Amino acid sequence: MKATKYLMLIIAASTLLFSCGDSTNEDTPEIVVEENDSNFVWKTEQFADLKIVRYKINGFDKLTLKQKQLVYFLTQAGYAGRDIIWDQNYRHNLKIRRALENIVQNYNGDKDAEEWKNFMVYTKRVWFSAGIHHHYSMDKFTPEFSKDYFIGLMKETKTDLDNEVVEVIFNPEIDNKKVSLDPNKDLLLASASNFYGPDVTELEALDFYAAKIDTNDKEPISYGLNSKLIRGENGLEEKVWKSGGMYGEAIDEVTKWLTKAVNVAENDAQANALKLLIEYYNTGDLETWDKYNVAWVEATDGDIDYINSFIEVYNDPLGYRGSYETVIQMNDFEASERMAVVANNAQWFEDNSTIMPEHKKKEVVGVTYKVVEVAGESGDASPSTPIGVNLPNANWIRAKHGSKSVSLGSIINAYSKAGGSGMLAEFCYTEKEMEMEKEHGGIGDKMHTALHEVIGHASGQINEGVGTPKETLKNYASTLEEARADLVGLYYLMDPKLVEMGLISSLEVGKTAYDGYIRNGMMTQLMRLEPGAVIEEAHMRNRQLVAAWSMEKGAADNVVEKVTKDGKTYFVVNDYDKLRGIFGELLMEIQKIKSEGDYQAGKDLVENYGVQVDADLHAEVLERVSKLNIAPYGGFINPTLVPVTNDAGEITDVKVTYPDDFTEQMLDYAKNFSFLPDNN
Repeated sequence: MKATKYLMLIIAASTLLFSCGDSTNEDTPEIVVEENDSNFVWKTEQFADLKIVRYKINGFDKLTLKQKQLVYFLTQAGYAGRDIIWDQNYRHNLKIRRALENIVQNYNGDKDAEEWKNFMVYTKRVWFSAGIHHHYSMDKFTPEFSKDYFIGLMKETKTDLDNEVVEVIFNPEIDNKKVSLDPNKDLLLASASNFYGPDVTELEALDFYAAKIDTNDKEPISYGLNSKLIRGENGLEEKVWKSGGMYGEAIDEVTKWLTKAVNVAENDAQANALKLLIEYYNTGDLETWDKYNVAWVEATDGDIDYINSFIEVYNDPLGYRGSYETVIQMNDFEASERMAVVANNAQWFEDNSTIMPEHKKKEVVGVTYKVVEVAGESGDASPSTPIGVNLPNANWIRAKHGSKSVSLGSIINAYSKAGGSGMLAEFCYTEKEMEMEKEHGGIGDKMHTALHEVIGHASGQINEGVGTPKETLKNYASTLEEARADLVGLYYLMDPKLVEMGLISSLEVGKTAYDGYIRNGMMTQLMRLEPGAVIEEAHMRNRQLVAAWSMEKGAADNVVEKVTKDGKTYFVVNDYDKLRGIFGELLMEIQKIKSEGDYQAGKDLVENYGVQVDADLHAEVLERVSKLNIAPYGGFINPTLVPVTNDAGEITDVKVTYPDDFTEQMLDYAKNFSFLPDNN
């Protein structure tokens, strides 16, 4: 079960993504300010397909000294491991990053030249994606400057980079896809992510783990989560990410700060969980990882919490290996109290789901949900961040011990402060649809986030004797899981029970969410694709799958209608109640696929509905969006926590500052948190 890395950024597209209509460019960024936020600058710049935003840490000054120290130590631990995600994403990334940074810091030539500007855009795209592949499409970046110009920059700044690596940057045929999900190719040989040796095949890896995994084990460890699978002298072997092992130099820095955090933990449960995390980093033992996750999910007291380690498996085409990720968070008590009703009613949602009775959990345990203020992010969570997270991922831990769900409230707020409404005006069919989105879209997005994370990922159970989804559903597991969680949220958004619970004011909220989901799944998310591309990213596949399957299923009753007006295409929901029923039907089908481990049925769903793109519609969307100058992706500059010390070196306070320059922060991180060698 996956925490949501990119999902909520896109589910919230009807409000958050659709609100990026500022006319900006790199040279003359439009600064968005709010008087009631003391003219705080939310959006700092826009380049390529990206906008850079800042977020605030509200309430930090109300923490005790020990709590401030805890937050500081946890954020430092997160930054200490940031090199890891670069190496995980691609084996040459660290060498390339350091070459680019050396050029930026030492070039004294013409910085008004077009090629220099293009070089800086390329560099910032690499920083944003922690590597030379796009963070979302997974395609390798194409430099808009010449190879000769780059070689000239290297010579002028005394930058060393092997010819082989320079060729990688400029040759579009080499390692051009970070993660390939094309079933017609060997998934490992076609993917550039650095989780396997470059000559390890998909079949070899699957056979390696098939020999280890006992499908009857009711508490299976997460095989492969924290290692690289390589070809050794005696066959395939794992290089474990641990102290003294692969990534050991960075991991030792991480645990140094985690050890400091133990000493200022808010309570024994929190301290014990941190100790187990340190033990896991030191040993690489996956049974210790499970013990840590149980301790972490049961440590629910306190105002401070964190996510730290190798967690999400989206960057592994086989779904075994976890990307390094950290998020440090503070509880927003008022918002969390309002939303706790979702977690408190988890059993009601499970009992009233449309999934088959044998696939329902008889007892949903340990579900918690909080709205939080983010204090810092690193690894796979930064600069591009989730806005909702549900962990742990192990199904058996969730079933037996529960899960934690968080909504990153400060991130959501920052997104909303940094945009406008151009996409709504362009893609809503009627004024009423647009007005409904403006009135109800925000709460609809928040409720879908809550239902997706708290109820969706926590719902359902796998039949006894059926392996985990990464074993049974393989490269389709992530897409199907996100679709399943989405459908749970969609189904309940039109349930009167939400009104009764006081979570929404009326079913108009659900109708608005349905409009936005269909609009995004069928059309507007295509703005993220290059012409001629198919959909490969799991969340995009999920949304098109749900929307396209539902449209086809309701065709006889014209439940969702494709309409043309003034030469433009729109998708209109004509019957919300019937659409809800269709969502419930698809939810039952996908849960059945997961519970029974039906690979072929899962593959058919994804390939038939989630992958192919209507070329004419895609071209139309790109043309309509081009006039709006909208950046389809956004990411964040982290606040900086500055310790105040006395003459003895003891921390007496921690202050928050808000950097406003993305380049400056990236160079600062490179200087202060670079612990791995070029080759690992």
